[in-house]
Amino acid sequence: MLKDQLVQAACRADNLIEYPSDFPIKIMGAAHDNFAATVVEVIVAHDPEFHAGKITVRASSKGNYLGLTAIVRATSREQLDNIYIALSSHPMVKVVL
Repeated sequence: MLKDQLVQAACRADNLIEYPSDFPIKIMGAAHDNFAATVVEVIVAHDPEFHAGKITVRASSKGNYLGLTAIVRATSREQLDNIYIALSSHPMVKVVL
């Protein structure tokens, strides 16, 4: 039942996005020197025009975590799904929104 609801919600959300468009993705992970560079590498595999200048970085109040906002050029729902899957399955990434 929950899976059906999620699929329906995804279909409704997909109808709200016009492609191509700039789409923000929030990525959180432990603070690490290579975290932002790693996220760039993962996204570039799905959006070849993506670069580090399209990321903003914020550290948590204690500096243990980093929050990134990446603005990708979304060309399709499939591309966005692939970016989310690649990011969320990476061991350095804790959360993708």
